[in-house]
Amino acid sequence: MSLPLHNREIVVAVGGGIAAYKAAALTSSLVQAGAGVSVVLTRNARRFIGAATFAALTGRPVACRSFDPGRFPLGAHIELAQRAELVVVAPATADVLAKAACGLADDLLSTLLLCAECPIMVAPAMNAAMWAKPAVQRNVSQLTADGVEMIAPEEGWLSCRQTGAGRMAEPETIAAAINNQFAKR
Repeated sequence: MSLPLHNREIVVAVGGGIAAYKAAALTSSLVQAGAGVSVVLTRNARRFIGAATFAALTGRPVACRSFDPGRFPLGAHIELAQRAELVVVAPATADVLAKAACGLADDLLSTLLLCAECPIMVAPAMNAAMWAKPAVQRNVSQLTADGVEMIAPEEGWLSCRQTGAGRMAEPETIAAAINNQFAKR
């Protein structure tokens, strides 16, 4: 990656899906490119990958709870939103997309998305049947209309042992989209 990421502040928000492991590779590449990266893990994301992984990659504490007055006296959602120049949700599960499209705020990630005044990018990841559902596609359309940049899922082998659309874009693809976001500013 080139200079556009040097000293940029990015929040990588990790939803609860098997593609969470790819978020670690994405985070590492962003840090190596010179970005300051803060990570938010949902409760379900922590079932797939641990906070220690992201703390080691970023050199920063990982935000996992809405209320953590010791580290975020104003609230993690507020402090991270104020710091962020870009929020990237990878993987963005069907649940995360639905909450964001409807403006729900019942956990750290959903409240962060409502507080963020910077650009937001999402990289959906889910089973092909879920991705094809009209409700999911409505949520994707709503988020796109709201100005959220969608990094489309790819076709390929899914963790459900099927092949189809819904596989999260590769970390290199997401990193390139992030780089382009900053290059055009």
